[in-house]
Parts: sequence; C-alpha cells; structure tokens
Amino acid sequence: MSAAADGGSLGSEDPPRAPRRRLLLGVAAVAVLLAGVAGGLFVERQRTYDRNIQRIPGAFPDEADRPPHAPGRAQNWLLVGSDRRAALGSTGGDAGEPLWRYGAQRADTIMLVHLPADRGRAYLVSFPRDAWVPIRGHGNAKLNAAFSFGGPPLLIATIERLTGVRVDHFAILDFEGFRSMTDALGGVTVRVARTVRDPARKVVWPVGTHHLDGAQALDFVRQRRNLPGGDLGRIKRQQAFLKALAGQVVDKGTLANPLKLNAFLEASTRAVSVDESLTISRLRSLALQFRSVRAGDLVFVTAPVAGAGTEGRQSVVYLDPARGRPLYQALRTDAVEGYLAGTGDPVNQVDEVR
Repeated sequence: MSAAADGGSLGSEDPPRAPRRRLLLGVAAVAVLLAGVAGGLFVERQRTYDRNIQRIPGAFPDEADRPPHAPGRAQNWLLVGSDRRAALGSTGGDAGEPLWRYGAQRADTIMLVHLPADRGRAYLVSFPRDAWVPIRGHGNAKLNAAFSFGGPPLLIATIERLTGVRVDHFAILDFEGFRSMTDALGGVTVRVARTVRDPARKVVWPVGTHHLDGAQALDFVRQRRNLPGGDLGRIKRQQAFLKALAGQVVDKGTLANPLKLNAFLEASTRAVSVDESLTISRLRSLALQFRSVRAGDLVFVTAPVAGAGTEGRQSVVYLDPARGRPLYQALRTDAVEGYLAGTGDPVNQVDEVR
C-alpha cells in the first residue's frame, strides 16, 4: 500500500517536472542561440568597422634619426584633420577615394595627442597650421605644407624634429566625416561667448548655446576670419567641437544605445585613416583602456606661440622655442600633468569659445 502510494505519488509528480525541464532546456537553448547570434553580429560589426578604416602604408619616416619612444605604455599620436573638400573640390571626391593624396591634401588641424601610461586623461596639443618651421628638403615653410610636400612621413618627420617627440601612431580625420558623425549622434552642442560673423560663409553665430547638425558643425570648425588670433581662434573652435563630440558619445548615453552607437561607429570609421600597424584588436584594446575617461578628462593645449608675421606674401605664426621646450620634454617623458601644474601655462578653456 505504501509502495503503491509512493509509486502513485511519483507518477503524479513526473508529468509536471518533465515539461518544466523541457521548458528550462528550451530557454537555455534559446539563450545560447541568442548569445551566439549576438556574438556573431558583434564580430561581424567589428569586421565592418575594420573594413571601413583606411590603412596608410609607409606612414612613418625612416627609423635612422627618429626620437625614442615615450616610457612604459605612454603613447603620442599625430592627429591630422584634413579638409578634403578644399583639396578635391566641393564634392569632396568620389566615394571610396582615399582620404588623403600626396600633393592634394591640406592639413587644417595638426595635434599631438598624448596618452599617458595611467590612461587617466588624454592631452591634445594643437599646432597652428601656419606655424613657420623648417621642413627637410624644402627650407622653411608653413607646417601644413609638409603634408602636401611629402604626405604623412614628411609631416611626422617635421613634428618629430621640431619637438623631439616620437610619434607612435598616425591618424587622419576627414573634415567631411564631421558631418555624418555629428548627424549620427543627433547633433552636438557648443557654446559661443560673443556674437561673431563668418564673412566667408555668411553665417552669424549669436552668443549662446548652439545645437549643431552636421553641416553647421563643418561651418563651425572651418571658420577662421573674425576670430581672436585667426588660426589660433579656429584651433579653440576645433578643440571645443572635439570635446563636445566626445561628451555626446561618452557622457550622453550613446554607448548604451546600440543603434546610435552603431551609426556613430559606421560614420567615424569611414572618416578616418590610420597607420597600418593599428589593427582592429589594438584599437579595441585602447578603447577598453580608456573606457572610464569622460569628456572632462580631455585637456587641450596650444603649442606656445611667439607671435604672428609675414614671410613673403604669406601670413605665418612663429612658435616660441623657449616656452615650447618644457612642454615637448613633458610629452617625451610622460609628465604632462606635472608640467601643466608647475608652469602655470594655461590650458585652453573650450566649454565656451568665440
């Protein structure tokens, strides 16, 4: 009786348990399948981003007389903003065309980006494109002429001889890419300190906050006339835009929005060319190292300037070697934070610009 009862009891429990087990197994199978699909999509998106990025073969000058690397895992990048539209006509060139071309491109933005070993901040040092500097094989000329004369190798060699700073990696950002990057983020917000008119584009920027779409962002970073210091004023505008762009990505929820993040990564990877040593795995590793960095951790500086003048019929900017020397030493030795704290040289405040 007891055995029969026990058997009956077991028989009555088996039917509910079996469906539960099948249900759990089904859920687990679906979860594994979804994880596999998500993983496959993640890998495929990485492959797509990697294919979008153009690699520059032979970007670096001959090794013989190059400076040593910064200590530890500190890195110095040379970032160039190239105004392809100005070089190739109003259409900006055909789709799929390289983002740079010897003798045709114009380096409108030239920045040394220092990534310290502790990865706590990033320091961006802008050099005026009109800086009057020695260029090997060409005498003295404007800094951005090195890019046209000899492409990335000559520009890198010029910066390295000027500063003694080793360039570890090189990247070109196409200004036209600002349009799609900005639009992918739903716009970028900047603040203008005083009303200013751009006579070249017939645009007036009233004092206050401006939420820029892609086309407006291009006008904003390209303006030069009617800004304090001309090229120096434009440097601050470009730095302000980069900080606002970074803020929109890391501080405003873009990283948590898969659709918006994908659109931004599609746009940004199509707008950049890098040296061929920058594989997708290296870029992914670097992104992970800086995952806790926010827009406020970006520090903007302009290479010290002695003044402006003319060379022949050209308006030029003269760098200040004496004031520049300790800055370049700090970049070489991964001591930028200490340099800025000790010298009293101001960093560029770009939350609000002219």
